Amino acid sequence: MIDLPLELKELLHTAASVKVLGTVDSKGSPHVVLRDSIRLLDDGNIAFAEELDSSITSKNLVRAIWFDKIVTITLGEGEKQYQIKGRPFKCLITGPLFKEFLLSEREKTKGDADIQAVWLITPIEVIHESRKARKEGEMKKDPFYNVHLDRLKVVSSTDNKR
Repeated sequence: MIDLPLELKELLHTAASVKVLGTVDSKGSPHVVLRDSIRLLDDGNIAFAEELDSSITSKNLVRAIWFDKIVTITLGEGEKQYQIKGRPFKCLITGPLFKEFLLSEREKTKGDADIQAVWLITPIEVIHESRKARKEGEMKKDPFYNVHLDRLKVVSSTDNKR
């Protein structure tokens, strides 16, 4: 397990941030869903509630556990954007954490919610996905690969006028 940056931890605790879970099926097709229940646990793992055992997400998560596959969680609020790659390792269908998530979902929906499981995921990699961070990383790696050729002419002609 890795330690998450403070800004990312804050995003996980912020109700206003967008939280997206990405899984893949047996053919490698992606399945992406919004999950506002995604949150960071005290032990550094990430948990979220799943409403339906029969959902594509549930099926893909079971497959991920069986075949040691990775899932992604993408979080964003304005320019703060991160992707977490992680391994699902447990599916809770009872117990204190399950009850906590169930009561939280019922509170959000004024009693009209049910969940079937709480999934636990161990973070293994973090990618800073803001536009600025992505551009800086790519430009360090290969400064000319992502620059349109006419931009070089515009920059050089501007420099010549000075």
